Amino acid sequence: MTVRLSIDEGVARLVLDRPAKLNALDAEMVNALGDRCREIERSDAGVVILSGAGKAFCAGGDIEAWADESPDAFGRHWVRDGHAVFDALARLRQPVIALLDGHALGGGLELAACADLRIAEAHIKVGQPETGLGIIPGWSGTQRVVQRFGAQVARRMSLFGEVFDAHAALQLGLVDTVVETGAGGDAADAMARAVLSRSPRATELAKMMINAADGEDRARVLEALAGTIAAGSDDLAEGLAAFREKRPPKFRKDDP
Repeated sequence: MTVRLSIDEGVARLVLDRPAKLNALDAEMVNALGDRCREIERSDAGVVILSGAGKAFCAGGDIEAWADESPDAFGRHWVRDGHAVFDALARLRQPVIALLDGHALGGGLELAACADLRIAEAHIKVGQPETGLGIIPGWSGTQRVVQRFGAQVARRMSLFGEVFDAHAALQLGLVDTVVETGAGGDAADAMARAVLSRSPRATELAKMMINAADGEDRARVLEALAGTIAAGSDDLAEGLAAFREKRPPKFRKDDP
């Protein structure tokens, strides 16, 4: 299994497990990541820690997985499928912590950008090398990366090929904290415990509202919130009862 998921005491641990390929994503991994996101969304987990097995967090999209695709298939499937999965990760109701215990390059940085918090170990590097291969960052590297980190940082990586070490990434806002090599797991666990100590419902709602303000799936967020309020009202109970009893509903009128 190239994407492992375990859930224990409220913490979902999502691990990219293809170390021989530096956790480079192929179609199987992209699909598995989408499946794991659906499991997490419906689980009782209150926080997610995303990490990579071996020496890298994620080296991006596996070149061998897409190099022989036709232009149409590349755009319609590789890019769009990856986008859908990365969107699902970014829009999980639970806060997501990305543990960068290895390099995050190309699609790996785009994956890390889906998280709500990024912890970097001191030895890691981040960048977007795609234009050096004749392709563009395709999994929201020119969109979510710009929204979350700023256009100039994206320009420096994508247009000029700059690769940043952990401390430079911290100064630029690409990561939120830097810890010593080997200390990332403990730091991620401590942050997860901090999340779990807070109100689960308020945390979920706060993330939804922040995502909406940040342009992340605003329409769905607003409709989900409004739907939740409507579903908790007496009107829904009366409407369903009237439907089942085949009578006109008698909705209660609020006092002016």
